[in-house]
Amino acid sequence: MNKFSKYVGLDVHQETVAVAVADTAGELRYMGEIVITPEAIAKLVAQVRRGTGRLSFCYEAGPCGYTICRQLRELKQDCQVVAPSLIPKKPGERVKTDRREALSLARLHRAGELSPVWIPDETQEALRDLPRAREDMKHLQRQAKQWLLSFLSRHGYRYMGRSRWTQADGQQPCATHAG
Repeated sequence: MNKFSKYVGLDVHQETVAVAVADTAGELRYMGEIVITPEAIAKLVAQVRRGTGRLSFCYEAGPCGYTICRQLRELKQDCQVVAPSLIPKKPGERVKTDRREALSLARLHRAGELSPVWIPDETQEALRDLPRAREDMKHLQRQAKQWLLSFLSRHGYRYMGRSRWTQADGQQPCATHAG
């Protein structure tokens, strides 16, 4: 006997979520799209939960994070975030639409064919975000330096020192204009 009576697949995007439901009886239906707000998620849970039984939600891990999962868990619902790279795909299945993705997630979730990922708590997530933010800033810094050097080069300026980005003790930076 199944632990849940309905399996809900969510195709999550920045502003909206496509929703599909798979019943244990075999029915699979698309419910449409909702906006991502706490109120809309709570309303969805109430709408899908009509009747008896337990619900289980799932969605793909992505840039939207774990906010929806945490909210569903606060509403006492089961929720799994699944690894996109481990979702079984049929060889000819290339056309992706929100509707198809939501239906596929609900069907595969009901079949137990999805691999959940570990969900960090908010503190752990914040600690993971810090080195990512630093790496992003270092990348932007490298890009800005390359852009500046290109700009100066296009205008005929060449740096004559040993290092372009640090100043040796007691020395003034020197640049020559070749033009």
